[in-house]
Amino acid sequence: MVSFRIEDLSALQVQHYLQHGIAPRPICFASTVNKEGMVNLSPFSFFNMFSTQPPICVFSPSRRLRDNTTKHTLDNVLEVPEVVINIVNYAMVQQTSLASTEYPRGVNEFRKAGFTEVPSERVRPPRVRESPMQLECRVRQVIPLAETAGAGNLVIAEVLMIHIQESVLDENNLIDQTKTDLVARLGAAWYCRVNPASLFSVAKPFGPTGIGVDQLPAHIRLSVVLTGNHLGQLANIEKLPAPEEIAELSADSEIREMFLAFKGDTPSLRRQLHRKAAELLDEGNVDKAWKVLLQLDE
Repeated sequence: MVSFRIEDLSALQVQHYLQHGIAPRPICFASTVNKEGMVNLSPFSFFNMFSTQPPICVFSPSRRLRDNTTKHTLDNVLEVPEVVINIVNYAMVQQTSLASTEYPRGVNEFRKAGFTEVPSERVRPPRVRESPMQLECRVRQVIPLAETAGAGNLVIAEVLMIHIQESVLDENNLIDQTKTDLVARLGAAWYCRVNPASLFSVAKPFGPTGIGVDQLPAHIRLSVVLTGNHLGQLANIEKLPAPEEIAELSADSEIREMFLAFKGDTPSLRRQLHRKAAELLDEGNVDKAWKVLLQLDE
C-alpha cells in the first residue's frame, strides 16, 4: 500500500486522490438567486443528505483552487438563504455539466444549458423541470471551513418541499429505484450511472442479530474460495441450519456426485463444496449455501 502525508501533497494531488477515491458522489444541482433576483444554476458533487427529522441536505461550494475566489452559488445563498436542489439523472447529465461553466455573474445557466425554469412554491429560486426530483430548501447555516484556496463552505439546507416526477414512482407513490436512472460523480471527467444493470441488493441486518464472521467455522472463515462478501452473507444469519436440513441436502444428486468424485480426498471435496456454495451465494441463496458448506461437518 502506498501512503501519503497530506502536508507532502499539493492541493491538486489531494483533490485527485480524494475525488477519485471518495466516489461515487451524488450531484446537487443547485438553483439560487441573488438579492437582485438574478438566477444561478450550478452542480456540486460535495453533497449528501444528513438528516430526515429535520430533513437536511448539505452541499459545499469550494473556493476555487486557482485564485481562491468564491462561486456565485455561495454568494447567492449568503444574500438569499434559499436553494432548490435538483437531482440529476442520465437524460440531463450533459446539460448539467454545461451549467458548470463559469459564466459571468448575472448570466442565467438555465438558458445557457437549455433547462426549463419552474416557479417554486416556498422559496424564490426556480426548479429545473427536467429533474426527476426537486427539493425546495431553506438555508439554515453556511459554515466556511477555511479561507484558503480549495476550502469548502458547508451549506446546510432544510428541505421544505419535495417534487417528484410521476415517471419514477411505483403504484404506491414511492420511488422505484430501477426507474430513476441517476448519475453520480467520480474523479476528473468520470461519472457513473445507476440503472437496472448496475443495481444489486444487500440484505440488511434489521432482524435477528447475525452470528458474525468470527463465529463461522474455521474452514469457511479461512476459505481460499469464498470472498469477504460471501463471508458477510454467511455471517448475517441468526443460527445455522438444523442437522436434519443439512442431511436432506446430502441426497441431492449434485452433492452425491461430488462425494463420489472426491472420495478419500477431503481437501479437494471441501474446495468443491466451497465453489458450489460461492455460486449459490452469488445467486442470493444463503440458506442452501450453508447446507452445502456443512455437508462435511455432519
